[in-house]
Amino acid sequence: MRVVAVGGEAFVSAMRLAGAGTVQAGSPEEALAAVSKLVSEGDVGLILVSDEYGQEFSQKLSELRAAIAVPVIYLLPAPGSKVQPVDYRAVIRQVLGV
Repeated sequence: MRVVAVGGEAFVSAMRLAGAGTVQAGSPEEALAAVSKLVSEGDVGLILVSDEYGQEFSQKLSELRAAIAVPVIYLLPAPGSKVQPVDYRAVIRQVLGV
C-alpha cells in the first residue's frame, strides 16, 4: 500500500522528502479530483491532504471520507499555516455521520 500526499508546492515537497508519493494541486478542484483518482486506484492506503484549500473543500473531503474505509484520508496543516485546536470528537462524529 502506498502513501500519497496531495497539496501545494511546499506541502508536497516536504512529503516527498519524507518518502511519500505526491500530487501537486493548485486549486481545491484539482486537489479533490486528485484525491478521487487516488481512491479509485486501489493500491493507496493513506492519503495526506494539505488543509490549505479552505472550509468548503474540507467539507467535501469529509463527505468522501465518510463514504469509504480505505484509503484513510487525513487532513494535515500546510507549512506555515496558523495552528488551530482540533476537536477530535467532532471530527469523528462527522466522519461517522452521527
